Amino acid sequence: MRADLHIHTVYSDGACTPGEIARRAAAAGLSLIAMTDHDSLEGWEEKRAAALAAGVACVCGWEVSAYAGTVKVHVLGYGCRAGKEYEAFLQIRRQSAAVRAEEMIAAGNRLFSQHLTAADAEAYHQKKQTPLHTMHVVQAFAARLGCDAGELYMEYFAPGKPCHSGYGRPTPQDAIDIIHATGGVASLAHPGRITLADEARLALMDALAEGGLDAVEAVHSDHTPQQQAQFAQYAGARGLLVTGGSDFHAEDRRRRSVGAPPFVPDEALLARFAPFLAGKMYP
Repeated sequence: MRADLHIHTVYSDGACTPGEIARRAAAAGLSLIAMTDHDSLEGWEEKRAAALAAGVACVCGWEVSAYAGTVKVHVLGYGCRAGKEYEAFLQIRRQSAAVRAEEMIAAGNRLFSQHLTAADAEAYHQKKQTPLHTMHVVQAFAARLGCDAGELYMEYFAPGKPCHSGYGRPTPQDAIDIIHATGGVASLAHPGRITLADEARLALMDALAEGGLDAVEAVHSDHTPQQQAQFAQYAGARGLLVTGGSDFHAEDRRRRSVGAPPFVPDEALLARFAPFLAGKMYP
């Protein structure tokens, strides 16, 4: 059984609808997917229906955009259920995202001598029930400046850059706690992308493991084969599960594609996911 447990859609900063993602997954020969949009579980019923229509099993997922100080440390959640805890968390994410957008827009307007407004960013925000994403702001500026949004983000809006705002971001432990409070499995997303020296990254991972982390995303499109092996070994040594995914957003984003790199979940992960799976396609 091949799986891709890290895919984004129009419910956050992805370019594809859930239906488009499900069809790509089926064409890639996948049996199991998770559409893991940033900071919300919104659109789950549409995602579930799309996967079922394409003949692909689907587990409910999201990616909490957490930060340790200024360092991005995202956490994936699987099998979570909406409820009071989730709704309270989502409301904070919406409010914080609006403040961040205003801060980024103000900084960008000063830097680029523009006059963008929140309404310009909202034009790229298709699913209004979800938090506004940094990339919606970046896309608005990129359109005005006539440049590539990905390059603009990396140079001006990424952590440590002049237009970045970290207002109201949850910590990785906050992310683990809300995932558990909503009944899910918490997996550290793309640890190879955590911008810390190896020793500091390991110390952070150890702290999160002590704090209840359930899994590590060892297989990721940005990880080298050596990193995949390293993180899988770490997970085994700490008794953690191993997850994997493409982190696909759009056709032209970092040349990622649904289902790559190949990930085959082991029996331990499938057993943990069994209660969460939609439909009856899981043997």
